[in-house]
Amino acid sequence: MKTYFNLFDFKQKINYKNEILAGLTVAMTMMPESLSFAILAGFPPLAGLYAAFIMGLITSVFGGRPGLISGGAGATVIVLIALMKSHGIEYVFGAVALAGMIQILVGIFKLGKFIRLVPQSVMYGFVNGLAVVIFMAQLEQFKTMVNGAPVWLSGSPLYIMAALVALTIAIVIVFPRITKTVPPSLVAIVIVFLLVLGFNIDTKTVKDIASVSGGFPSFHIPAIPFNLQTLQVIFPYALIMAGVGLTEGLLTLNLVDEITATRGDGNRESIAQGAANIANGFFLGMGGCPMIAQTLVNLSAGARARLSGIIASLTILLIILVGAPVIDRVPMAALTGVMIMVAVGTFEWASFRIINKMPKQDVFVGILVALITIYLHNLALAVLIGVIISALVFAWESAKRIRARKYIDETTGIKHYEIYGPLFFASVAAFNEKFDVAEDPLVVVIDFKDSRVADMSGIEALNKLTERYAKAGKKLQLKHLSPDCKRLLKNAESVIDVNIIEDPQYNVAGS
Repeated sequence: MKTYFNLFDFKQKINYKNEILAGLTVAMTMMPESLSFAILAGFPPLAGLYAAFIMGLITSVFGGRPGLISGGAGATVIVLIALMKSHGIEYVFGAVALAGMIQILVGIFKLGKFIRLVPQSVMYGFVNGLAVVIFMAQLEQFKTMVNGAPVWLSGSPLYIMAALVALTIAIVIVFPRITKTVPPSLVAIVIVFLLVLGFNIDTKTVKDIASVSGGFPSFHIPAIPFNLQTLQVIFPYALIMAGVGLTEGLLTLNLVDEITATRGDGNRESIAQGAANIANGFFLGMGGCPMIAQTLVNLSAGARARLSGIIASLTILLIILVGAPVIDRVPMAALTGVMIMVAVGTFEWASFRIINKMPKQDVFVGILVALITIYLHNLALAVLIGVIISALVFAWESAKRIRARKYIDETTGIKHYEIYGPLFFASVAAFNEKFDVAEDPLVVVIDFKDSRVADMSGIEALNKLTERYAKAGKKLQLKHLSPDCKRLLKNAESVIDVNIIEDPQYNVAGS
């Protein structure tokens, strides 16, 4: 059955059957992941489910990309682990709400476009580091608390745990070869759950970590002092969480754009993500962002509209309200196995195949970003450092491209320097080495037809070069500079002849 569906300005054809089935499938795959991430971070498991419901509902209705699925994602949760350990859950709720406000500001001021500045090498490192963090976190489930300290399992408990995890992984791998109509992770969880229940196997369950019994999320103002000191505590975490969420969200949005051959609205998505995180902070959710795996599940199930995300979030709410007794008895081994497969699926294995074809600097950046992600658990910092290093490498490589063709006009005796390559902060030194002020004739012309003055460092270099020629009693003429450059060089206009007639369209730094 196909009809037209118009929800909040997105008019499109919709297949209700695909949307509903996709939504149910997404809910089943998101539930164990949200629970696992919450438990991993030391949050109440219910906070993960609340985040999945709140994020999914708000972003599905108001977001900038139909088909995009949001929930309690590990990328943002990992950022909050240190705050949870040092100050507790109430400060986490405050940080989540503040992160939402930051994300809304990013959307309002239309800053989402800056995601284009993240190089592919940084993304490889980011994703691979996140996959390793998720995998390493699962090893904690092979520990138990003894006298308040975590101790590795041994003997029968260890063997049972390992066997159930292995069974879960095997089902996730094999079941898609039988049918793809049901999520393999859901099938694995159900089979392991029934096996443990039927044979009364003694193993760790969700209830051993915390109960998920609860009702509709209630309004709750974070119980923290509203003062500058609190802001100093939560702001760094909120800023990092906002950055990580937007980075992963906008990259996922671009991925959906490519798959569906349509175009989403990154700024609108940023505002929706922010609103959802603010709601999380005041309704006991751990916050989150778009989830790549669940989004791909949604698209592969045929969903292309907002309805599937709405169905998924409402299904999770139904599980919260009536399914707690069942979820409490879910074996942790099943969730661990699912999360290990999530880590395997998250890792960009293709990066190994192309590593020998990538420039060495890109390989270095990718490895560095991955290591920062793994050891510092700070995804935003890892991406920021990666972008900065990539930018500096690009600047260095661009600086080496500046060249000068020199010749003297035999008729006039004027020496010409034709500059090739960009003139900016990194190329200033090489640019200055091209000129021989002492030996040059009385009139020198620098032609920027095939060059570009890109920043203030380039302008300052021209100013100083002009002064050097002026002190030597010589005249320097600059051709094919933009009007902007001419205004910046006004202080030296007595010795500079700027000619922009032949190239009136030229603009400094692409402005």
